[in-house]
Amino acid sequence: KEKWGYFLRAESFYNVATQEVEYADIAKYHEKSHGESFLALAQNNMNPNGLYLFDEPEAALSPQRQLTLLMQIYRCAKEGAQFIIVTHSPILLGIPDADIYCFDNGRIHLCEYEDTESYQVTEMFINNRQMLLDRLLTD
Repeated sequence: KEKWGYFLRAESFYNVATQEVEYADIAKYHEKSHGESFLALAQNNMNPNGLYLFDEPEAALSPQRQLTLLMQIYRCAKEGAQFIIVTHSPILLGIPDADIYCFDNGRIHLCEYEDTESYQVTEMFINNRQMLLDRLLTD
């Protein structure tokens, strides 16, 4: 049985930070950038033996901070925490030992990391950036 849990949506983080001003003696989340505050909230509320539901946590985070979040999630998961993460981030999709479920063509199924659309689009852009931009931006 989980001893702690947290549901976190990037879109509603501002409301969480505002509530902190009302309930806490020290308001800190509005003093940092959106991404830094979001990451701090996530890190401060992740513990072993917890259940965490994250809805697109990458929305507020740079690629470097996504790697920081990946490390924190991985450490907690190794100690017994469970995560359900809805993401389009090829970085967060790459968490080792994660089961990845795709919602393609009206069915939910397990898929491999390299078979996700997020991975494929990112790989295509990185490996063929100029060709892709020429194709997309030419009238």
